Amino acid sequence: MAGFLDSFRWPECECIDWGERRNAVASIVSGVLFFTGWWIMIDAAVMYPSQEQMNHAFHTCGVFSTIAFFMINAVSNGQVRGDTYGEGCLGRTGARLWLFIGFMMMFGSLIASIWILFGGYVTFNDYTLYINTELFVTSMNIYISFFRICK
Repeated sequence: MAGFLDSFRWPECECIDWGERRNAVASIVSGVLFFTGWWIMIDAAVMYPSQEQMNHAFHTCGVFSTIAFFMINAVSNGQVRGDTYGEGCLGRTGARLWLFIGFMMMFGSLIASIWILFGGYVTFNDYTLYINTELFVTSMNIYISFFRICK
């Protein structure tokens, strides 16, 4: 039962050759998701400008997700594997450590946004659900956009 989908293959569309355009399409989709995530957070900040309506410290989840997004995409696969000609600053170990810290920041900010979503919704039942949902959707879009770039 474990390998019943091993021989399954989706039918391929013969009208478009996705092999050559895969990286371009992935970059465009990733950019749109990243932009949409921040646009949602900016919308929440504009709709609820006061500190009483929306705690502005909640923006740190999106900021840390963005920093982690750039940290993860700054390291190439060759640097992690050690296939580059130059070792760089810290070599393969430094690239792996940098990548690990980026992943931890990304997952930490995603978990923090989930915590804020459910913590805010359980404690308050008025307009905070919309704000907390926007915060979660922002972090989730940034997370999906970084996942889309990382093959």
